Amino acid sequence: MKKIVFAILFMMPFTTMAQDNTWERIEIEETDETKVNPDLKYLEGAVPMVNGKVEFSTVIKAPGKNKEQIYDITKKYLTKMTTEPNQTEFSRVVIDNPEKGELCGAFQEWLVFKSTSLSLDRTRFFFNLVAECKNGELELRMIRIHYLYEEERDPQTYKAEEWITDEYALNKKKDKLLRISGKFRRKTIDRKDFIFNKFDNLLNSNK
Repeated sequence: MKKIVFAILFMMPFTTMAQDNTWERIEIEETDETKVNPDLKYLEGAVPMVNGKVEFSTVIKAPGKNKEQIYDITKKYLTKMTTEPNQTEFSRVVIDNPEKGELCGAFQEWLVFKSTSLSLDRTRFFFNLVAECKNGELELRMIRIHYLYEEERDPQTYKAEEWITDEYALNKKKDKLLRISGKFRRKTIDRKDFIFNKFDNLLNSNK
């Protein structure tokens, strides 16, 4: 397509070409550099390490809410999470300390990579969600992340530190996800974003 466009314009008078830079815009629009990488948000630095362990964390500000209110909202949703359709029977709230404002949910859930009438590609996803409630804010941490994959056929256990970090899930140039470990990294980040955003919405909703 580029060669055809260029050939047509090359036959036009020089003055016309000088006045019309359409071909330049076409060339720019079609170059690889201008294409948005769909995996951009999952690339280098997207999986943080703390003391050698993968740890996602966020601090959610909740102006106008005290520690007790934030604790009640957080506990209610953590409890709800344990019974959602993607959870296994092992998901539960394991720390419930209102005096210190501390909560922790231990989750075993399904991350689905692909589901069709002929095949199901998924992994069992393990993580702890630790919550520290204070006046006006909630600190959330997702820790102790690991996976059990293909347990019905050839079970494989992967620790996040050896599977979804930059070293193991990205190519050498750090501009692409690897095919297998990359899909775990992508789904884990998506799940983390969903959970953190959900708590943000709950704590800052006017309803």
